[in-house]
Amino acid sequence: MLGILVRRSDWVTAGYLADHLGVTPRSVRSYVTAINQLTPDAIESGPLGYRATPRAAAIEIDGLDPARGTPRERLHTLIRRLLDSDEGVDVFETALEMQVSTGTVEGDLRRIRGMLRGTGLAYRREAAVVSLDGSELARRRFVGRVVNAELDDGALDPSAVRRAAERVGLDADAFAATGRDLVAALSEQGYRVNELAAADVVLRIAIAADRVAHGYSLGSSAAEPGGESETEHERARVADLIGGIALERFGVTLGEGDTRHLASLALLSVVDPGSADPRAPRRADPAIEAAVARAVDGVVSAHGVALARGELVARLALHVQNFLQRAEEQLFSRNPMTRSLKAASPLVFEMAVAVASDLSRELGVEFPDDEITDIAMHLGTAIESDGDARARLTATLVCPGMDEMRRQLRERLENALGGEVSVTEVSTSYEPEWERFATDLVLTTIDPPAHVPGSDRIVRIPPFLSERDVARVADAATRVRRQRRLARLRAEIQKWFVPGAFMRDVPASAPAEVIRALGGALRAEGIIDDAYIDSALERERVSSTAFTESLAVPHAMTMSAERTAIAVAISEHGIDWHGDRVRVVAFVAFSESDRSAFQTVFEQLIDVFADPENARRVARRATDLPTFLTELAALIDEG
Repeated sequence: MLGILVRRSDWVTAGYLADHLGVTPRSVRSYVTAINQLTPDAIESGPLGYRATPRAAAIEIDGLDPARGTPRERLHTLIRRLLDSDEGVDVFETALEMQVSTGTVEGDLRRIRGMLRGTGLAYRREAAVVSLDGSELARRRFVGRVVNAELDDGALDPSAVRRAAERVGLDADAFAATGRDLVAALSEQGYRVNELAAADVVLRIAIAADRVAHGYSLGSSAAEPGGESETEHERARVADLIGGIALERFGVTLGEGDTRHLASLALLSVVDPGSADPRAPRRADPAIEAAVARAVDGVVSAHGVALARGELVARLALHVQNFLQRAEEQLFSRNPMTRSLKAASPLVFEMAVAVASDLSRELGVEFPDDEITDIAMHLGTAIESDGDARARLTATLVCPGMDEMRRQLRERLENALGGEVSVTEVSTSYEPEWERFATDLVLTTIDPPAHVPGSDRIVRIPPFLSERDVARVADAATRVRRQRRLARLRAEIQKWFVPGAFMRDVPASAPAEVIRALGGALRAEGIIDDAYIDSALERERVSSTAFTESLAVPHAMTMSAERTAIAVAISEHGIDWHGDRVRVVAFVAFSESDRSAFQTVFEQLIDVFADPENARRVARRATDLPTFLTELAALIDEG
């Protein structure tokens, strides 16, 4: 609950929290009380529900119940012992020291064994003694994985990283200062710096300082990521910077092997690819660039979009090559825009998923959601604008009085609105025929009648515009565009939904089960086959299709359905969808002949359910497909 309130940073109703968490409103009140007892005034209550105050972000939730933190602390203590011990850890002795049963320690060890996959560390056991085999680099990467696993909801906040680091015994007091020092030092050297990645490199510096302080250094022959992408001079220069920062902030003198390795991580992660030497722009490996080119071509073909392909392929290939090198080091940067980009630009994110899926098959590496968001940002900046999609809105200016005043007002409007609105008609009458105006907006300096058709497109403005007036006109333009989109959805929704493919309170506990159930309903109607369902499951594996907190839109990565159709599942109490608790699941089957519906379905359906209250309302009231469509139409009309 605390995570939801901090993330949303606005009023959230008790009903929403209760539904999202699967508890009663009474439990929500008890949670709020417990949090405020730990940190007074952390959660604010009011008629609109609950809201997190700035104090809430720093709360350690384990402090609510000391007993709750014991398993986590015990696990971290066991990890530290395994990493620091050359002889291994005796299960029976550890159980006695921790005052727990051997079964409890065995359970913790099973969890640790599962966490070791892909780290390069091997779990070894001889009788009751357990140890970890592997290089010092592998041990450091494992600590980084443990810290990142502690972060709630993929948090980017450096303070969250610091708190997670403290839980595994790292000296994290200097985290914030270290991050600032690192970014400033690299910027002064002329590099373009990606501050989103700085937190993970700072974590690696803290891990290195901790390990060196305990007598575990990297030799000068330790593997250095990045290969030939940096010169020896660059690496040595950045190594000196990091060595000075580590000494000043952590009080530890790092050896040459440590600083050189950390320098390579910084150049690989914090420095934007290609910025190391602007005079000699880097190019990605030809094989990687060719793979990226094929993936981009696939997106262009499947989605029918126009992309500025040349520069995009070169830039994206360099980013992918950088990611492959970071993946070897298990060094991942978080993107705080992942959730918002999925909701605001679902088509662009979907294109990025398709690119990531193709590259994953060719290059043999999985792309996490944050990296897919980075790909989406590359694609989004390369989409060539569609003049028809962003055509100017037309406006009538009603402005009786001086001609010079009217001329200046018109110029100011068109200049301030940046091409969004064009004044195509001017009325100088004090009593115009309001209902005859056929433009998208009516901007008037006089009061319109109390009841006039289309009053929602009329904006009252003064003859001399202020910034606030310009903002009101821009808001009206945005509202008109949204109403148009939703009107198209309203006109077409009947043909998309399948009468025999509606489920309420679907008895499924996992996304895959819901996808199979809804896919089976569409298969029974002859719309899709088993291959389409399998493709939808594969798409879900690549990245969650929960595009808002309350709506999931599972679909295949191909448009092979007989026709575009939607199967719907409703759950009043919510379905756990990879961490989100969705109430509406719309399984969409797309056909190649109806490609234009892809963007319409995605952007407009997601637009309707961007407000969690809308999903709650539909889940509460929709008992069958007709009532679902009635509620959906009502939401569209209200929007």
